[in-house]
Amino acid sequence: MPQLAAYLAYDGQCAEAMHHYARLLGAKVETLLTFDQVPGEMPVPPGAGKRVMHAHLVHPDFTIMASDAMPGMPFDGIKGAMLAITYEGEQEARRIFDALADGGHITMPWSPTFWAEGFGMVTDRFGTPWGVNGGPKAIPSP
Repeated sequence: MPQLAAYLAYDGQCAEAMHHYARLLGAKVETLLTFDQVPGEMPVPPGAGKRVMHAHLVHPDFTIMASDAMPGMPFDGIKGAMLAITYEGEQEARRIFDALADGGHITMPWSPTFWAEGFGMVTDRFGTPWGVNGGPKAIPSP
């Protein structure tokens, strides 16, 4: 069965971001491989050794993969997408939203919507854009 996962890019903060998300979201960092740890004869550019070559965060309901950009490669952050997460209850969703907003930037303040009791958008301190939903509502068909 196919599985779809977000693959995020960072500029040296990948390990910190994945460990933060694991604690916050109740997930587990299953893989965190730095360029220094890559088996075989793969050449590692100077300064890249401690950067993350591949990380895999696993939760029973989702997975996130990520890595750091190579030194010297242009890095313009995560653009044109966001991670959307939905919780059954508004209270838990608001807790997650507030934690993601800590040190980040709120792009849409928490408020009720026609699709959820609460929704907000934030770019966290690692540059990852999030949309957090809590208390989903039935959306009427047209």
